[in-house]
Amino acid sequence: MDIPGDERLAAAVVRDDEGRVLLVRRSETGRFLPRLWGVPCGEPDPGESARDGALRELKEETGLLGEIVRKVGESSFLSEYAGREGKNWQENFLVRPLSREVTLPGPDQDHAWLHPSELTGVDIDAYNLDVVRQALTDS
Repeated sequence: MDIPGDERLAAAVVRDDEGRVLLVRRSETGRFLPRLWGVPCGEPDPGESARDGALRELKEETGLLGEIVRKVGESSFLSEYAGREGKNWQENFLVRPLSREVTLPGPDQDHAWLHPSELTGVDIDAYNLDVVRQALTDS
């Protein structure tokens, strides 16, 4: 699949039955946006669909199982790593959790289930906030 960017990503905006959204705080030692809050996201494996990649990343980053409700859109952003700027292309999915217990891979990470009105109460970047709002539109 040709993508308009250097990296292909898939994001899971998880919304529970109470209308809350799951945000995860990145590790302070992480190489990308340390300590910021955002949605589970990562690179699909070679040959893996974005849908499957979003669900796998959700499982790896939170321990949660989920099911895709719908694709909510696509977005892109520029990032810098090791002195190189890259363009990232991301497919975003609204996901319903099938399990409840969140297990984070790092001891300095955190998670929160937040109502949409509470999203700006954490250190979330504008890009992730936009992805969440995109997913909550018409849901």
